[in-house]
Amino acid sequence: MNDKRKLVLVGTGFVGMSMAYSFLNTGGIDELVLIDVDKEKAIGEAMDLQHGLPYARGKMSIKAGDYSECKDASIVVVSAGVAQKDGETRLELTNRNAKIMKSVVEQIRDSGFGGILVIASNPVDSMTYLAWKVSGYPKERVIGSGTILDTARLRYLMSEYLNISSSNIHAYIMGEHGDSSFVPWTHAYVGAKSLLDLLDEKHKDLSDLHAIYTQVQQAAYEIIKRKRSTYYGIGLSLNRLVHAILDDENVILTVSAYQNGEYKQKGLYIGVPAMINAQGIKEIIPLALNEVDQAKFNHSCDTLREINEKSMESIA
Repeated sequence: MNDKRKLVLVGTGFVGMSMAYSFLNTGGIDELVLIDVDKEKAIGEAMDLQHGLPYARGKMSIKAGDYSECKDASIVVVSAGVAQKDGETRLELTNRNAKIMKSVVEQIRDSGFGGILVIASNPVDSMTYLAWKVSGYPKERVIGSGTILDTARLRYLMSEYLNISSSNIHAYIMGEHGDSSFVPWTHAYVGAKSLLDLLDEKHKDLSDLHAIYTQVQQAAYEIIKRKRSTYYGIGLSLNRLVHAILDDENVILTVSAYQNGEYKQKGLYIGVPAMINAQGIKEIIPLALNEVDQAKFNHSCDTLREINEKSMESIA
């Protein structure tokens, strides 16, 4: 990755613009370029953000542009695609968004882009796999937002349940960013203490964990029911991922990463804890899953592999 802190955003919908707006508050990038099939909307969004620059954190250039801007970018984030409808699963979005993703990635690739490609379009695991196939980039340079938001939701709900800061909740949502995700509770910690041991000491019912997971799994559906889409949480999650790359942090985040046997699966992208730095995915962090959790992970992989084989391969 080059040293230029230039970020290109493809797709100026609610998700992309929530991320873009967040950078005015956090800083961390020098240049932001907005690309959208609706060029006038991209121009309007850029103007709106520009007018907030006098109050932003740090100096930043913001403009609308085209795919030629990707050539010297450090990171390109793709959030383009159609929105999830009320009652529609992320997996049902696949065929509607796959053709859009292919066209977008082809234009990014043809620009000569040599940085890190981040995919945030749903269903994100299949879209990331498609982006990797179409781009031809090394697998570590193509990252999906995966379960980074699901994990944030889990940490928030656990912090409320335990009345402990979310920064001290160390737990992950793994698998598909969708209905077949799961929590490996044996690898969940509060500070340095096992969550299961803590709950036992406090005489709390383990069934509460299932209720918390269900809230995480259903969160998007509940938000969409009330406000038609979800974007603030994922916008901030993407901000976190971009900072991890640009600042070469070696931080562990649950992203959609290519599997090469780390969890006994190969040939697909799915949400797992991975170390993120300036090279993209430095390494996947393998956890020793028990028999039940491995079966859940395998099921999640089977769900995604079926979609990839039926839809992604032919489109790619």
